[in-house]
Amino acid sequence: MEHAVISREDWVEARKALLVREKEATRLRDAVNRERLALPWVKVEADYRFATPQGEKSLSDLFDGRSQLMTYHFMLGPDWDAGCPGCSFLADHLDGALVHLNNHDVTLTCVSRAPLDKIEAYKRRMGWQFPWVSSFGSDFNFDFGVSFTPEQLAAGPVTYNFRELPADQAHDELPGTSSFYKDDSGQIFHTYSSYARGGEEMIGTLMILDQAPLGRNESSTMNFVKRHDEYAPSPAAASSCCH
Repeated sequence: MEHAVISREDWVEARKALLVREKEATRLRDAVNRERLALPWVKVEADYRFATPQGEKSLSDLFDGRSQLMTYHFMLGPDWDAGCPGCSFLADHLDGALVHLNNHDVTLTCVSRAPLDKIEAYKRRMGWQFPWVSSFGSDFNFDFGVSFTPEQLAAGPVTYNFRELPADQAHDELPGTSSFYKDDSGQIFHTYSSYARGGEEMIGTLMILDQAPLGRNESSTMNFVKRHDEYAPSPAAASSCCH
């Protein structure tokens, strides 16, 4: 993209015009957030079970003493060798948020269909600390619209992100978040789910890049992303004398 080079005074006027649009976007986001909080809830009746490093746990157990639970549906299938690069990119942002979420009565847990030993091995490779459990053998990921059987994929379109997705665009695992509330009597309610690009707001790096001179500089959504241990050393790091 070619950019005009103008005087500081003219730049300030252009920036002020953009600020009007930014404020409109902020107000719209606030309004959408209010509508999200006003959504009706659905009572969770199924007895979902998860494998964790502390043994088998129920969905209720995953709340870890808090009233709110957010699950990130991390794309790591039973026969996958490594986690999805995009999900891994998002997961790089979670550990620093945990103390703040926990002190705001929110537990955040990743859930994948891979067996626990495969999850634990990939978690060690990436150096992450956040909770991550296995729903292997459970209908959890299927019920919340992020996992699909070979039969479903062969039969035609699947339902993902509340719409039909052609089978050739779908995969056995897809990303998303699902949120739950547990009341004083122990009843659990599904309050919200988000899919596809809905998770972008959890990725601080993207928000920073949006303000960089070249933005995200991508030819397709997040095509520049790799697992954090797969990037080549940066030129600055390679030339540094401090090794």
